[in-house]
Amino acid sequence: MAPPSSRRSGHSRRAQISVFTGYVIAGIGALIGAVLLAISIFQPRAFDGLRGTAVSTVEPAAEVTATTGGGISGLFENIQGYLRAGSQNAALNEELEIARIRLKEAEALEKENERLMALLDLKEDEVEPVVVTRLVGSTSTSTRRFAYLGAGAGEGVEAGMAVRSHRGVVGRVLEVAANSARVLLLTDSESVLPVRLVRDEVIAFAEGRGDGLLNIRLINLGINPLEEGDVFVTSGAGGYYRPGVAVAVVSEITSDGALARLIADPASADFVSVEPIWQPESVISSELPTDEPLPGSIPVTPSTGAVEGEE
Repeated sequence: MAPPSSRRSGHSRRAQISVFTGYVIAGIGALIGAVLLAISIFQPRAFDGLRGTAVSTVEPAAEVTATTGGGISGLFENIQGYLRAGSQNAALNEELEIARIRLKEAEALEKENERLMALLDLKEDEVEPVVVTRLVGSTSTSTRRFAYLGAGAGEGVEAGMAVRSHRGVVGRVLEVAANSARVLLLTDSESVLPVRLVRDEVIAFAEGRGDGLLNIRLINLGINPLEEGDVFVTSGAGGYYRPGVAVAVVSEITSDGALARLIADPASADFVSVEPIWQPESVISSELPTDEPLPGSIPVTPSTGAVEGEE
């Protein structure tokens, strides 16, 4: 019978050597650690070179990491800033648009106030206006040209009174109702107005054409003295309009006179003043065919298509 083995059951020599080697290495590591700890305590600067070498070794990797982190952080900040800037720009654009609208409204109001003040400040030797009112509407597609006032007999308006804007003559009152009145515009095909040239004593008639222009008919035919840009004013003949009020400016020369543009365009007149008849005693009444009268209007006997105030 074989003698029993002296080895412990379950253990091999290789395993024992591995365990022993581990203990030895652990002991050596602990000893080295203790030595290094003692050196770092009693000689702190002994490891400066080693630490510098370690820092230099890992510096490139650390720099790349820091740069990448900073770039990513900056990218997120840029995205957030872009998103915030978009909403802020939209809000600013909306505020700017509203400010522009308010500015245009203020400019329009300023212009309207200027026109109204110009009407209220008419003082040329002056006849006090009966009323200053709005021109509430006018015809633009027919050869008959009428406009309508926002004032009537209740404010003292009477047939035959002159209607003017701050720029010049618009027309004269044709029919009057309690709170409104109809105006025969100078551009109406039945309107004829005595005028004179500003730069000379040339007398003419301004006849409406029904298309927004006036025919200037000279009384004395011969050499046509008119030039483009000449301005005509009321002459005072006929009695309806006081003299010296702007009427038209010449735009084209014809054989017997000129074509002229109305200075006081009714389309651009918000407010107008109604003035009394210049010379009531000189106004001769006759008959002029008109459209249907205004409801509740006062009977009127307006002038004919001949020269106003003449038969």
